[in-house]
Order: sequence, then structure tokens, then C-alpha cells
Amino acid sequence: MPSLEIACFNLESAEIAQKNGADRIELCVEMSIGGTTPSLEMIQNVKAKINIPIYVMIRPRGGNFVYNETELEWMQSKIKVVKEMGINGFVFGILDVENKVDVIQNKALVSLAKPLPCTFHRAFDEVSNPFQALEELVACGFQTILTSGNAKNVNDGATQLKRLVQKANNRIIIMPGGSLRSSNLKMIQQKTNAIFYHSSAITDGTETADPIEIQRLKSILNE
Repeated sequence: MPSLEIACFNLESAEIAQKNGADRIELCVEMSIGGTTPSLEMIQNVKAKINIPIYVMIRPRGGNFVYNETELEWMQSKIKVVKEMGINGFVFGILDVENKVDVIQNKALVSLAKPLPCTFHRAFDEVSNPFQALEELVACGFQTILTSGNAKNVNDGATQLKRLVQKANNRIIIMPGGSLRSSNLKMIQQKTNAIFYHSSAITDGTETADPIEIQRLKSILNE
């Protein structure tokens, strides 16, 4: 049965996600810039309340995904600290100046995170050659790619998402995300046949997940 990850920007969303059937949460803050790393205090608070898997975003700032040496060292130190907090996985992505996967830096972070699994986030939607990037991410050791199909949202990227799922061929999970809601999930599911889906389940302009929306998403996946 397909699974559902909810992007949570606060403790309330994490509790709502768990209570309404989410299979996993992606924990981050600053929704307006696409998500950055939450504070250690927030991670602790969520960990104390949540039993489903928690994947923590490792991203020092908004903007592009090309990081300088100081930012890369920050990401490494965060992974080391957060790894000891009992979370279940990490979410990050590093590109080079040509918008290609920075294989060396990503592989280093994946290695640092072991044995915890890693998701390459929507930096993937900015790569210049998605299918080459997919192969590189498999080689880096990522378990999942979060993507809208190299488009601004999953609706526009649906055909590409289908291609990516086929190309991945069960070597890495392609997780559709990006304006994914109950209104378009069935179409995306039928088109892609993906096994994991990602949504913030936010419907009211706030940063908090809607419990009814999560129930609807899960109901569609359970059909």
C-alpha cells in the first residue's frame, strides 16, 4: 500500500499528521522559503510526542542549493548532532554551480548519516539532466528523491514523474511532492504508480496541516 509523508513546520502539524494516519513526517521550518533545518529544541519536542518516523531537513538557508565551505561544515555538524537525537532519517540536497548533483558532497553527508536513510529533496527539480542525476543519487546511496517532476508542481510534472519512477526501477524511491493534495493525488497516483507521496496538507494559508486533508489523502492511498 502506498505511503504518505507530511511536511511539518511546527509541533502541531506533527501531532496532527500522526493522529490522522501519516506514515512519516518531514520536519522543517520556514515554509515560505521551502523549508530549512528546525532547532534542536523543536526536534526534541516533536520526538517526545511522535512515534511515526521523523526525517529532519538539513538545509542552512533558503535560496539555491550551492553551498560554500562554511555552510557545508554546518550541514555536517548538524547531521552529527541530530543523528544522536533518535530521529529516523535526513532530507537534504547539494548542487554544484552548473546545477548538477555534487556527488562528492552528497556522498559525504549520506555516509555521515549512516545507517539512517536519506532523501534528496526538491533541489532535484533544478538539475540540468534529471536522468543523469537520478543515477548519481542512486550511486550516492540516497533511498528517496522528493520531486515534482522537474516542474513547479506535480500537475505540470506528472509525465516526467512517471518517467522517473520507471527509470528508477525500484532502485530508489521517487516520491511525488509539490502542491500535492487530495484533489490531484488520485491522478498522480494513477499516472506514476509511485509508492510514497509527500504533502504539507495545508489548505488554509497557515503553516499547519489540515487533519481532514490528511484523512482524505490517506483514504485515496488506501483505496
